[in-house]
Amino acid sequence: MYPLTKKGERIRDMFDSIAPRYDFLNRLLSFGIDKKWRRFAVRQIRFDEGGKILDVATGTADVALEIAAVTPPSVTISGVDFSQQMIDLGRVKVETSPFAERISLHVAPCEAIPFEDNSFDSATIAFGIRNVVDRHCGLKEILRTLKPGGRIVILEFSNPRSKTFKALYNFYFLRILPVIGGFFSTFSAYKYLPDSVLEFPSQEEFKRLMTESGFKKVSHHDLTFGIATVYTGEKNSLI
Repeated sequence: MYPLTKKGERIRDMFDSIAPRYDFLNRLLSFGIDKKWRRFAVRQIRFDEGGKILDVATGTADVALEIAAVTPPSVTISGVDFSQQMIDLGRVKVETSPFAERISLHVAPCEAIPFEDNSFDSATIAFGIRNVVDRHCGLKEILRTLKPGGRIVILEFSNPRSKTFKALYNFYFLRILPVIGGFFSTFSAYKYLPDSVLEFPSQEEFKRLMTESGFKKVSHHDLTFGIATVYTGEKNSLI
């Protein structure tokens, strides 16, 4: 296992602790919109017949299952996450789905993905890059595992640009969401969520980090007034 920093260990332990209520609170706190965001992100992937897709920070395998639902039976999906509890819950969901033969889940952090170079057609990471302590290292590790010409698709929370909408959103995000999360799960975990979103770089800054990590043709698409953003990039086909 990749040696996590103290901060990384705290984040992993937090996700272990909230795993049992994670799916329920995702639906509740986002009013179900998170499903639409994930579906949009998955539509951005590329693959060949018999291809392989990597889902980083797979959590309870929501994105992995969505990928399986929209790709042909010849495509296989590998999910990785540093939380054992999340992976355990994800395996239960996968085993009871029609896609059990196509999805495998593994415990590993973004900074140390246990697959060979040039293995995957596409890689996804939904609401996970924000929790990677060394994002530059994590992005370079994903790049390593992609085939030449492979695509990365990142879905992450962002800060709305409209001042009026941002004020309403921040009131819910900073004041109400942690209280609801704390009622059903752990207050500190759902206080961490808005704090980590506010700390996350702007769209332009994050695209610059992707470029510095080696990705080409980097772009972004804002969703729901900028609450979430989908970033895409490609591995140089000449590598």
